[in-house]
Amino acid sequence: MKIICVGRNYAAHAKELGNDIPDEPVIFMKPKSALLQSHTPFYYPEFTNELHYECELVIRVSKNGKYIQERHAGNYYNAVTVGIDFTARDIQNDLISKGLPWEKSKAFDNSAAVGKFIDFTPDINKKNINFSLSKNKEIVQQGNSGSMIFGIDSIVSHISNYFSLNIGDLIFTGTPAGVDECVVGDELEAYIDKQLLLKLDIK
Repeated sequence: MKIICVGRNYAAHAKELGNDIPDEPVIFMKPKSALLQSHTPFYYPEFTNELHYECELVIRVSKNGKYIQERHAGNYYNAVTVGIDFTARDIQNDLISKGLPWEKSKAFDNSAAVGKFIDFTPDINKKNINFSLSKNKEIVQQGNSGSMIFGIDSIVSHISNYFSLNIGDLIFTGTPAGVDECVVGDELEAYIDKQLLLKLDIK
């Protein structure tokens, strides 16, 4: 199992971080050890002083594939949820300023929290999925899949040109605007529509 992530996939988020709007998906990866296991506490990493939350839609790959055409991409995933891509922003900014890779800021242990999956059914419009994140009961991020620069099928097709997709792989599809810092004691809750799918406390 691997975790594939898409960066800068919402224009407003790219702008809030001072990044250019990409002309193709920005891809990075997290190792299996980055997945926060269900019912496992999330502990604030000791190496950062600026931990940010990034709420995203996450899709689950259900079929092995390579060089997938966009029009067939929907056959290769079967479920969606919300996840949090935790980012050590101070580490990331320092590495970027030095022109260095920034896996240490994104791919550390337990940096990928994933909620309960919802199976895709015909009544789910993958181009109109609303999701949100609350911090201490206050909504801090809201997004809709229709606002993605690159849609889900486009992402799946693009990724498959470079990496074989395997059953169980997870794809984080990018975060909308509103990313910010979280601290010890914060409670994070992530939703699709009004359905709570992920809840964790920062310890």
